[in-house]
Amino acid sequence: MKYFIYVFYISFFSTIICSDPYEDHLFDGTYNAQTIFFDGKGYTYDDFVILPGYIDFSAHGVQLTSRLTRNITLNTPFVTSPMDTVTEADMAIAMALMGGIGIIHNNLSIEDQVEQVEMVKRFRNGFILEPMVMSPDNIIKDIDTMKKEYGFSGVPITADGLLGSKLVGTVTKTDVDLETDRSIPLSEIMNTKLVTARDGCSLKEAYSILKKNKCSLLPIVNDKYELVALIARKDLTTNKNFPLATKNQITEQLLVGAAVGTRERDKDRVDALVNAGVDVIVIDTAQGNSIYEIEMLRYIKKYHPEIDVIAGNVVTAAQAKQLIDNGADGLRIGMGAGSICITQEVMAVGRSQATAVYQVARLAKKYDIPVIADGGIRNSGHIMKALSLGADTVMMGSMFAGTEESPGIYFLQDGIRVKKYRGMGSLEAMSKNSGDRYLAEDGAIKVPQGVVGTVVDKGSVYKFVPFLVKSLQYAMQDIGMNTIPNLHTAMYDGDVRFELRSHAAQKEGSVHSLHSHIIGS
Repeated sequence: MKYFIYVFYISFFSTIICSDPYEDHLFDGTYNAQTIFFDGKGYTYDDFVILPGYIDFSAHGVQLTSRLTRNITLNTPFVTSPMDTVTEADMAIAMALMGGIGIIHNNLSIEDQVEQVEMVKRFRNGFILEPMVMSPDNIIKDIDTMKKEYGFSGVPITADGLLGSKLVGTVTKTDVDLETDRSIPLSEIMNTKLVTARDGCSLKEAYSILKKNKCSLLPIVNDKYELVALIARKDLTTNKNFPLATKNQITEQLLVGAAVGTRERDKDRVDALVNAGVDVIVIDTAQGNSIYEIEMLRYIKKYHPEIDVIAGNVVTAAQAKQLIDNGADGLRIGMGAGSICITQEVMAVGRSQATAVYQVARLAKKYDIPVIADGGIRNSGHIMKALSLGADTVMMGSMFAGTEESPGIYFLQDGIRVKKYRGMGSLEAMSKNSGDRYLAEDGAIKVPQGVVGTVVDKGSVYKFVPFLVKSLQYAMQDIGMNTIPNLHTAMYDGDVRFELRSHAAQKEGSVHSLHSHIIGS
């Protein structure tokens, strides 16, 4: 009997000591988000990895629709940063066509920023609003140069070689291919029997004209026969369908945002942008919890209540609560996390980006306010991590700098084709207008919070964004989540699991132990 009792006690306590407290939940010692981000440490995207979930759907079935603000929804959760080397009209048009949105920077005069917004609002899918134009005095060699630089050889000819002048002819590839003398003026070879369409025609009407007349170029002219736009058959066949386009469902105009500062003079900028048809305004400051931003937020909500306002930047729940209480329709999260930002070094103020996203998103969710993770994104995996921590959309600067649609020109540096990319807190950018973003005082010594650098040519956004979309769909599939709202619900419920990574684990999780490598072939 004593032996039986002894064996019973040994067996009982062994079961208690050796049992796995997580066995029933199969958590394998991993963490939920709350456990990680309430331990008093700051984490970045590289510090953790998301564990896989159960897959019962195809990657194609993943929906990336997500809210930008209270009233604006995007079909892809991508937002381009309001930086003067990232977002102007070309970028904003491209992003809207592919389901995201671009925010036009405010390092411009009010008139110039308004013109950028109007260019986006005037854009109609398939219409080239600023085509290359030549005059009858140009020569065939000029066509050769254009083809080498831009990849096409069809061009409208106006009386003085400018858009808005009287259309006198067109030159296409067939007009120049067989000519051996490349110094012949275009006036001698251009086609003067023109097929045109009137300004205001629909894309469907223009396509019908192109098809009926079998022409490769269709100039759009006004009542004075002045060139106002162009349609190319190649563009219609290549880009005729953008099913994810972010647009107003009534006017079918693309959506576009614009940045403003917090100075008194920025109220005039706000009024002008609203009159131009801007869809969302971003109050662009590095530290959003200020009386200056709150006053600007109140002004916009009082005089333009129909416009959604994204406020920021913030990295704490306390900052976020102030802006939500004063009417913010969306929040922008990040301080010092960008690749060209040195705020945390110079000011010793900011927060690790992953921690900031989780903490602010958690607070904003209680008030049903969408949040944007802004900064620290270097690859598609970082996008996935930002969304997994509660971000509704992701704002990117360096990811889109260096693309064909970003402002600036390419140049060679050490034999590599690059474009300039600069922080809005750099002295170079602050010398124009962006000093307001950092509360720089007129005439005072300016303290830079950003640098100027270069980024490698990334090609066109029209090819880059589909890659990001597909990468994100596969990532969501691996986690077992088919929508962003479902991902957020599962994260807050503790069903999305995370693991912290040592430096060795981070190294192991990237390319290593190779002499050289390429992606693809």
